[in-house]
Amino acid sequence: MCGRYAASRRPEDLAGIFEIEKWEPEETLEPDYNVAPTKEVFAVLDRALKDVTEPRPVRQLRKLKWGLVPSWSKTPEGAARMINARAETVHEKPSYRRAFSSRRCILPADGYYEWVTGQQERDLEVEGKKKRPRKQPYFVTPADGSVFAMAGLYEFWRDKTLPDDHPRAWWVTCSVITTEAETGPLAVSPADGPHALAEIHPRMPLMLTPDRWDAWLDPARTDVDELRELLAPPPTGLMRAYPVATAVSNVRNNGPELLKELEGPEEGTLF
Repeated sequence: MCGRYAASRRPEDLAGIFEIEKWEPEETLEPDYNVAPTKEVFAVLDRALKDVTEPRPVRQLRKLKWGLVPSWSKTPEGAARMINARAETVHEKPSYRRAFSSRRCILPADGYYEWVTGQQERDLEVEGKKKRPRKQPYFVTPADGSVFAMAGLYEFWRDKTLPDDHPRAWWVTCSVITTEAETGPLAVSPADGPHALAEIHPRMPLMLTPDRWDAWLDPARTDVDELRELLAPPPTGLMRAYPVATAVSNVRNNGPELLKELEGPEEGTLF
């Protein structure tokens, strides 16, 4: 799954990486080293602009809220539970299938946090059963320092309790697509820690390599079978994982120190 991630790149940097054509300075977000559900996040998307003579998809950097609210939802109360969409079923689930066909985005990140659990606990989680408290947090990030481009979906929701001109009349929300965690070896792994992402957690955010960005963002692509091919996991061996301080477990903590690599798991935690 993806329940927390870090996103510290400035809009100017993201504009260059993703060839952004349009972004509004007033939508600038500060670097966030502890992105949690329901927070506002940057998203890259292709969408036509309004009030133009020749509408065409324009690559934009937008500020969205993490936790998808389906357009047909009566209230936004379930957003915190809609932060992840499974790659295996995203095309058929009522909450996601419409967005999957035409409203796809990329959520740029430095990497994501995951908490190591024992094998028995991981088995229970796969089965959808409750597990015991999480243990040592790890940060997972591209080994070459490149952007971690997470596949995402976005959706529009109208709050009918507010007038059309109210600034909060429309919500734009998003969800991260996840897939089965890699079982192959990490590019770099701690000597006394996990050697594969699957040893940390059974799920992981689906990272899109640059060769898939344009196809994923293209709103003209609506064929479900073709889109599902884009959900193939990236090549193995691109990622590294290292232990970080348990301070990241508290959403009130936020700063670059959360990304500092520890020499080993903190005292009192287990791999």
